[in-house]
Amino acid sequence: MAVHLSGIEKWLLPSPSLILKSLWETKDLILHHSLQTLYEALLGLVIAVLVGVLIAIMIDLSTRIRQAVYPLLVVSQTIPIIAVAPLLMIWFGYGMTTKILVVALVCFFPIAVNLADGFRLVDQEMIRLLASMGASKGQMFRMVKLPAALPFFFSGMRIAGTYSVMGAVIGEWLGASRGLGIFMTRSSQSFLTDRVFASILVIVFLSLIIFGLIEGMARWLMPWHRRSDFK
Repeated sequence: MAVHLSGIEKWLLPSPSLILKSLWETKDLILHHSLQTLYEALLGLVIAVLVGVLIAIMIDLSTRIRQAVYPLLVVSQTIPIIAVAPLLMIWFGYGMTTKILVVALVCFFPIAVNLADGFRLVDQEMIRLLASMGASKGQMFRMVKLPAALPFFFSGMRIAGTYSVMGAVIGEWLGASRGLGIFMTRSSQSFLTDRVFASILVIVFLSLIIFGLIEGMARWLMPWHRRSDFK
């Protein structure tokens, strides 16, 4: 109503109805770009999970490793990804590899830190109990540490999942032939603001899809955690 009454130009601030109309008219084009962005986001997220879990396990194995690696993890997050992305373009070119690496860099930190905290906060009485029964470190990890740390892991996954699409879009901003990032760049340069807003709606939708997949995985792998929510 405010947009219609003020008479503001649609290239400056389109009305919601115009945004939805643009989304419908360009649905095939947006779908073409969305699939590329979703593929990059999911593949980068998988790499982030592998790297984050590996780092968390290494931190848990040794106090010295924690003291050496943890500060580096924190420092790595003080560098804006938008500043690192051009370097990745120089090193790896404008292909899909750069976008996947950007997503992985954005997503691995919350996974690694949350999982490492989950391992650290495991009930030590349970660890000592299994040790007194002659359990190996592998058995203690599998039977106590891993189940206890899963809620922390999925907390990090939820954060990383919502960041993954954003990371893919940032990578596409700097150079790509397909993806929502390049679609938004071309639309903004052509003053097609309604298409920019339509892209934002799709980005939100894709992020919610990934979040929903992670939430479903968490409910499947942690049925005991879900049951405790109803008590």
